[in-house]
This record gives sequence, C-alpha cells and structure tokens, in this order.
Amino acid sequence: MAHLQPEIGSWFEDLDSGLLFEVVAIDELQQTVEVQYLDGTLDEFELDQWQGLPVVSAPPPEDSNAAFGLTAIEQDPNVSGFEFSPGLGPLDTMEGETLPGTDESLY
Repeated sequence: MAHLQPEIGSWFEDLDSGLLFEVVAIDELQQTVEVQYLDGTLDEFELDQWQGLPVVSAPPPEDSNAAFGLTAIEQDPNVSGFEFSPGLGPLDTMEGETLPGTDESLY
C-alpha cells in the first residue's frame, strides 16, 4: 500500500469501509491527523497509524460541505430566502443609529 501523506483539505476513501473523509487538521507536535467524515463525525489517527491505513486518494464528493449541516433554506423548503417588508428596501431594514431630524426618527 502506498504511503499517502495527509494534507489539510485532501479527501481519502477508506478501502475497508468505503467511507470518504477529509483531512481537517494535522498536529505536528502531537503527531496526529484529524479527519472528518461526510456525516460530520470527527476522528483522529496517530501519524504512525496513518501510514498503515487502507486509504486511497479520492476526489471531493459533489456536496463536500455536507458535514457542516444544512442551511435554513435547505431545512425548510418553504423559506425562499431574505424577505423585506413591503415598501422597504434592504438599506431600510439595517440596524444602525437614528439621528434627530432625519426621517428615521419618525417611527
């Protein structure tokens, strides 16, 4: 088995389980490699252990951000994104200071 060097951001496939994972951290001091699977699970391997793993390089999956969870829009398909009150533009809905003598103080 080839000795693949772990690099942050690299994707690998575990030949035993078929699971894809990404290298997310390498701790040179502790000699460990931290990986994250597509379901969000984190795992850590010692660098010596890494060299014996049955892994091969793999391309990133189509949805490589799946481990980070769903956005609000993905969770609720009825949400269409940002909506502003009728008659108000995006700048009107921003929080900020209201200064006396401006139309903002008429609320």
